Amino acid sequence: MRRAHSMPFGATVHADGVVFRLWAPAARSVELRLIRGAGEAIDLPMASPDGGWYALATDAVRTGDLYYFVIDGELTVPDPASRFQPRDVHGPSEVIDPASFEWRDAAWRGRPWHESVFYELHLGTFSPEGTYAGASQWLDYLADLGITAIELMPLSEAPGARNWGYDGVLPFAPEHHYGRPEDLKSFVQAAHARDLMVFVDVVYNHFGPEGNYLGHYAPPFFTDRHATPWGAAIDFAGPQSRVVRDYFIQNALYWIEEYHIDGLRLDAVHEIYDESTRHFLVELAETVRSAVASERHIHLVLENDDNAVQYLGRDEHGNPRLYDAQWNDDIHHVLHVVTTGDVSGYYADYSGQPLRKLARGFAEGFVYQGENSAHRGGRRRGAPSRHLPPTAFVSFVQNHDQVGNRALGERIGALAPADAVRAVAAIYLLAPFPPLLFMGEEWGAPSPFPFFCDFGPELSDAVREGRRREFERFPEFTDEAALSRVPDPLAPETFLSAKLDWSLLAHAKHAEWLIFYRDLIALRRQEITPRLKYMRSADAEWHVEGDEILDVRWTLADGARLQAVISLSREGVARAPAEPRGRLIFSTSPDVAQTMPLRRLPPWFVAWYLDAPGERR
Repeated sequence: MRRAHSMPFGATVHADGVVFRLWAPAARSVELRLIRGAGEAIDLPMASPDGGWYALATDAVRTGDLYYFVIDGELTVPDPASRFQPRDVHGPSEVIDPASFEWRDAAWRGRPWHESVFYELHLGTFSPEGTYAGASQWLDYLADLGITAIELMPLSEAPGARNWGYDGVLPFAPEHHYGRPEDLKSFVQAAHARDLMVFVDVVYNHFGPEGNYLGHYAPPFFTDRHATPWGAAIDFAGPQSRVVRDYFIQNALYWIEEYHIDGLRLDAVHEIYDESTRHFLVELAETVRSAVASERHIHLVLENDDNAVQYLGRDEHGNPRLYDAQWNDDIHHVLHVVTTGDVSGYYADYSGQPLRKLARGFAEGFVYQGENSAHRGGRRRGAPSRHLPPTAFVSFVQNHDQVGNRALGERIGALAPADAVRAVAAIYLLAPFPPLLFMGEEWGAPSPFPFFCDFGPELSDAVREGRRREFERFPEFTDEAALSRVPDPLAPETFLSAKLDWSLLAHAKHAEWLIFYRDLIALRRQEITPRLKYMRSADAEWHVEGDEILDVRWTLADGARLQAVISLSREGVARAPAEPRGRLIFSTSPDVAQTMPLRRLPPWFVAWYLDAPGERR
């Protein structure tokens, strides 16, 4: 089976040649520069019929040829819709024929959303090889762990040999340091063969600071009406924004159709500004869902610091109208505060009565539903979310942001007691929210995940200094000696420190962690997942006793009642909570959890009970 997404720009291979199209409304002329094997360059003029579009159809180009666009006879740029950049962001683009890859997963239809158990990974640091092929060797391991969805951090070509991916500038070109396009397709196909979905993290709110040439010949891509923390804002509402919107919508379709990707995670959509009557996020979701229709399961996930709810609504059957879910930072933040005691930065918003905040997040989705956020200068944040089902909120205790945005990139295991980590894992893996693990979390990987990049010399010093300034306001980094501990993001050893050391799995401590996570995920698959399909609202109740004991009860789709009794005290709690109902399915202290009525609870206590209709007397 052959797959190729039909794009209105870039290089398109036909039986009789290749058609090139580039939108360059600020250019006076555009030429196609072909790079031959011996370095010889041949320039071919491109016609400009209308609307700033330049086009050329030629039989002088073959699959595998390298090319640039030459703007006004002076500026040489890669194709902004390049399918592959074998020589990095400043190098030539390669003509790729996507139909040359023979797919063997025609029967794959994906998996329903309620089965999602995510595993986020960075391809460069996940395996020793740091490639698609290297990651493929661990697919059986992930399937055995119980993972159902692999989430790849951004793949867009970024400058240099190492990057998180959020500095990408060529969103149609998978990072060449991980392998060729056919290697990525082989990875996706191998994942599907093991019943694993593959998601790609995409960045539609900005371009990286190096290698983005669009401003020179297509300035309508950007606007000065808004700004993002990472550079110029994309103009989704200007007079020429139709092409801009199409560029990113085509990118979403490209990943789903040409690479058979099962879903997208849209990064930081609160930094996507659009005053149009039909917001870009609405148009993108509607277009994607219309294009795929009922052929297979396709899922869309947001990261949105605004805690907006308008994109997460369900229809009368419980199916998402636009987006399946949002990353729920609120749940992470309150769990982090409770387990580590850290109340710096945005964690300060979760420091008062954290168990009550956790209860609200568990029962209603967001913790902040319109309340003022002190961290954000008193600005109101969020909207009521109780009407949404738990499946609309992806929960986690680690991800690339929450680990990597720390000065030293420490994981939760370096910040909290082992019993606390075990308790929060039992909380988020068995709650009715889709859970997300960060690579290596399941075996207690000690490797940090610091911020790393590989910009050219003109940006290096500014990035280093900016990283240091970012942490100067934190009390633990007020002196120069402390600041000197912040890893240099440009240093190769910073990147290497983030690589997982899989040999540690041979150690008993890490093997025990892996068994613990695997058993929890298996329990979720058996007891929780089948009862989540078509949930239409949270339908939950919660009670907190003295900010020491949390009791949350959900009514699941099949009428079963799921109950969590939680005490995240470091010393234990003497009082007794209300008597639970149903069958005990898990506890950090089974002997305590099975004794009714419950008496003194030990430190870091978690118990889950299930009262299923068929089991009631």
